[in-house]
Amino acid sequence: MAKTIIGNTIVIDGEIEGGEDLVIKGTVHGKIALKESLFVESSGVVEADIETQNVEISGELTGNVICTDKVEVKKDGKMTGDIRAPRILIADGAHFKGNVDMEKR
Repeated sequence: MAKTIIGNTIVIDGEIEGGEDLVIKGTVHGKIALKESLFVESSGVVEADIETQNVEISGELTGNVICTDKVEVKKDGKMTGDIRAPRILIADGAHFKGNVDMEKR
């Protein structure tokens, strides 16, 4: 599967849509809608509402997340916002503030 990487020095303000994995090492403000997975690396800062299959957060994410499969906040990850997904993992040491809805849709 193809993968797109947004580098450390890149700043995007707007909407991102796509059908492949997206790795964010830089900064994104706006909205993200993907058919595959989103990876917010440790240097990544995201302020966006997200709809995708999977999200893995090692950096900072502010916004609401809707996933069809799984959301994972890694031990160094920071998330503020609501999560709606059938599977949610929040590692020991991770920061999370928001509401969780694990109802299958």
